[in-house]
Amino acid sequence: MNFDTKTFYLLFGLLIYLIVMLAIGVFTQRYMKSLGDFLLGGRRLGPTVIAFSERASGESAWFILGLPGFAYATGMSVYWTVIGVGIGVFLSWVLVAARLREKTGKYDSLTIPDYLESRFSDRSKLIRGVSTVIILLFYIIYLGAQFIGAGKILNTTFGINEYLGMFLGASIVVIYTIMGGFAAVALTDLIQGVIMLITAIVLPILGLIYIGGFDGLIHKIGDTSFLSITGGRWDRDILIGTVIGGLAVGLGYFGQPHLLTRYMAINSVRNVKRGVLIAVMWILLAYWSAAFIGIVGKAMYPNLSDPEKLMPLMATALFPSVIAGIVISGAIAAMMSTADSQLLVVSSAVVEDIYRKMLGRETTPERFVFISRVITFFVALIAFLLAMFAKQIIYWLVLYAWSGLGASFGPVILLSLYSKRINKWGALAGLILGTLTTIIWYNIPILKGMVYEMVPAFIISMIGTYVVSIMTNTRVFQ
Repeated sequence: MNFDTKTFYLLFGLLIYLIVMLAIGVFTQRYMKSLGDFLLGGRRLGPTVIAFSERASGESAWFILGLPGFAYATGMSVYWTVIGVGIGVFLSWVLVAARLREKTGKYDSLTIPDYLESRFSDRSKLIRGVSTVIILLFYIIYLGAQFIGAGKILNTTFGINEYLGMFLGASIVVIYTIMGGFAAVALTDLIQGVIMLITAIVLPILGLIYIGGFDGLIHKIGDTSFLSITGGRWDRDILIGTVIGGLAVGLGYFGQPHLLTRYMAINSVRNVKRGVLIAVMWILLAYWSAAFIGIVGKAMYPNLSDPEKLMPLMATALFPSVIAGIVISGAIAAMMSTADSQLLVVSSAVVEDIYRKMLGRETTPERFVFISRVITFFVALIAFLLAMFAKQIIYWLVLYAWSGLGASFGPVILLSLYSKRINKWGALAGLILGTLTTIIWYNIPILKGMVYEMVPAFIISMIGTYVVSIMTNTRVFQ
């Protein structure tokens, strides 16, 4: 690492951010008295904290690294994904948040598998078992992508070896998550969500000024198809692959356990409306801006070998060093705000769903918190080892896990909240079909080249859930 004056100030700005994150972990540690405190913050958090936490958790390293990098590579057609995300966030809050908070409060559920088992009166524990396996499978991949993002950020900014950068980023997340549980995660998410929002808005504006405004942007890029939302053409491949595939990303918001737990943790159903407003305003401002980082970055750096390193490059070029360090923490924040939430989901799946409910082990509340912390550490270690050997870029790695979770849980969650005809066999079918379709579709090149795997997986899971429920002819609604 070349430790010159600029690097020193960059590091100073980043350290300020990291110290605040750790301080929150220390502060919230005193409230970790039970498993419910560790996993859901005791359901005491208000709509502002929950909404920012849901948004920050929903937008990982994909948001500030993968999305700008994909926009850099493909152009304005990336905005079909942006539109799909906006619609998905809005509908998820409107259709799921209040009903899920009400139902999980009624059943006293701490996790999504816990809720599904109670909702369908599944004494066989099949739903809990299958749900837990799906969570472990896709969240290990998802976490690995976040750690890869940390390595890229620190490598680009400070010249740190990417593996060392991955280790440093993962270590900070693990420390404050272990210390403060859900409360630490939610409060850090609030700060991270604000930083991410400011970074996404300010960076492309400064970049646009730097290259001479929109005239400079058009002149430097030159390729009109790059600046067209249809890629300069309109045919079957654009309609199915780009438009439908991009819009389908929004379907994933119905089934992400690390986001659904935010709805479960809000202090009152009455506060959901305020949460909707905050979340939608955030997505409208932040997502449109984040994608534009890639468009402006293409004009500033036309020949990047790794477009996912664009954001820290632009930050160091456009901001004073100390400010750049804090702004770059926006990218670190994107990684951390998702990684910490995912760590909690996986930890809860192991401790609450396997250890406590499936194996029937009981102990003191304090002991459950301790076990959760140990599991959190080992889950992060496994994800880190996976990330060391991952070869795919963040954008596609995250979209794969996003589809697996969204298509497995999304249809089942929606139908469990709105249909009286769905039973445990239908729920099991939906969970399994969503997972298998995602894996098969993703790994067969001819299918993957047609449309994003979320589309067929979500549809097949939805139909399978309903049809199997009708065929087994058992009505269960509580």
